[in-house]
Amino acid sequence: MGRWRPPSARSSPYITPEGETALRQELKELWQLRRQEVVPALQAAAAEGDRSENAEYIYRKKQLGEIDRRVRYLSKRLDVVEVVRLKPPDRNKIHFGATVTLENENGDESQYRIVGADEIDPARGYISVDSPVARALLGRSVDDDVQVELPDGPHRLAILQVEY
Repeated sequence: MGRWRPPSARSSPYITPEGETALRQELKELWQLRRQEVVPALQAAAAEGDRSENAEYIYRKKQLGEIDRRVRYLSKRLDVVEVVRLKPPDRNKIHFGATVTLENENGDESQYRIVGADEIDPARGYISVDSPVARALLGRSVDDDVQVELPDGPHRLAILQVEY
């Protein structure tokens, strides 16, 4: 069996203004700070002689490759993202950028913010607009019940609050 896998589905191009700022800041830090530290260290390691057995050289080369890969990704991604700055006219419905409070079948409450694929942060409750939960919530209002198909089976959620 080969290692080929079909390409993953493209993520939505939407991003919040805060997310765009974070991506631009990361790109700036990678290019101006991290890369400027790694290149001289790589040159110094290369000057030490035999590169095939030089662990420092191999490590720095790999580190530079990872930085360059991320810089390329961020540069391309920032060209295609669409920053969603406007709040929706009907703020009672769930749209991109909404913070939603939900209640599950057990009465446990959770809060999620629907953001772009580049902004996902489970610790802060930021979920992708492409996730099953977000897709089930989009267009819904407070007091609606939604059925969400998750890997561990179907879940029923009640929408308690929507904020922007």
